[in-house]
Amino acid sequence: MSLYKIDDVAKACGLTKRTIRYYEEIGVMPSPQRTDGGTRLYTQEDIDYLKKVVRAKEVLGFSLQELHAYVATADALNEQRFDYQQTTEVRERIEKLAQMEATLDGQLRLLEQKLHSIHAVQHELQELRERVRTGIQTLQGHTRQNGENEAGNERGGS
Repeated sequence: MSLYKIDDVAKACGLTKRTIRYYEEIGVMPSPQRTDGGTRLYTQEDIDYLKKVVRAKEVLGFSLQELHAYVATADALNEQRFDYQQTTEVRERIEKLAQMEATLDGQLRLLEQKLHSIHAVQHELQELRERVRTGIQTLQGHTRQNGENEAGNERGGS
């Protein structure tokens, strides 16, 4: 198994070393293993995990608090998936799947709330754009009118 230093992880994930340490400090990311000297050593799994966090933050626009909830839910889902795979009895498997469904419902609610917020901002921007377009058309109409009036005055005055 390959181990990576924080510089390598930062480059791979598009984050700063400080951000990675901060994510670890606030619990968005689990603490990696360390050398005897205290140097953080990350696995490919850690890198993949951080990439998922970055995607959630950038693409979905999650705050750090939302990121923490998202990551905790993703972790819970992974544990539930593992528990399901270890279970052979049908009733227990149904129970495990029901737990997974509830966890996924929570994730989907979070995304739906985020989408609702995004759509509200989109609607505001579309309304503003329409007002701007109306303003442009109004001003262009005045400009044409003034240009015609000035041309008529020049012809009439000569």
